[in-house]
This record gives sequence, structure tokens and C-alpha cells, in this order.
Amino acid sequence: MNAVRLQQALAQAEMLCHARGVRLTDQRRRVLEIICRADRPLGAYAILENLRDGTRAAPPTVYRALDFLLEQGLVHRLETLHAFINCTHPEQAHNSQFLVCKQCGEVKEFSDQRINDAVNALAIENGFQLVHPVVELLGNCGHCTTGATKAV
Repeated sequence: MNAVRLQQALAQAEMLCHARGVRLTDQRRRVLEIICRADRPLGAYAILENLRDGTRAAPPTVYRALDFLLEQGLVHRLETLHAFINCTHPEQAHNSQFLVCKQCGEVKEFSDQRINDAVNALAIENGFQLVHPVVELLGNCGHCTTGATKAV
């Protein structure tokens, strides 16, 4: 994420937290900044290593910050990767779907109501109570697919 987009994302997070009556502490903001700066999803220990630059952070510190950021919809947890990415539109509550490239690790977030409807219908048909629907589609991104095709 470039510097301008990073500052916009952090300013938006501040504004949303203020409007919701919650506090984006320096530690939470730093964890969000680390996630936003990353070009790939980061696991909690990778976040911890980045956070330790100049501080003595411990795993519970990161996990508490991540819990807060998840609750506020500022980040998403990718279940298959056990990693976190920033949310592309935290101003609205939504269920997201993710395209995850197994080769390069690129992740794209999108929210398609048709997929949400299909997942909800499937759960209802089976008497299943959804708690946190996560749809992650694993494959190869266009760049990796094109590169793989050229290499053959």
C-alpha cells in the first residue's frame, strides 16, 4: 500500500473508531499499520516481529489488538492461511469472499451478494447456524497463471 493510501486507511480507521465510541490506541494503530503496509497477509507472529522494532511487545499484545481490529471490521482473518489482511471497505458491515493465490500469496477481497445468499441458503437448508461465514477460494492469480503458462 502506498503512503497516501496508508494514511487514508489509518485516518478512516480513526474516524470509524471515534464514530463507534471505541479507541484506536497507539498499539492497535501500529498493528493495523503493519498489516496495511504488508504486500501479503501476515500471521500474528510476523506482526509481532514487526511490532518489536524498538518495543518489547508480547504475543498477547498482538492478539488483543487483532481481536479489536477484527471486531471493528478493520481487518479480516484468512482462515486457511492463519493470517490477517486489511479490510478494503471497513465503513460497512459485510461478509467478504477472498481469492487467494497459492503460488504468490496475493489476496483479493470482494463481496458478492449472490455468494452471500447462496451460503445463507445452504446453511438454512441444513439447519446450520452461521457464526462467521468465510469464503476463501484458493487457486492461482492471473499473473501466476500467465507465468506458469509461459514457462510450459
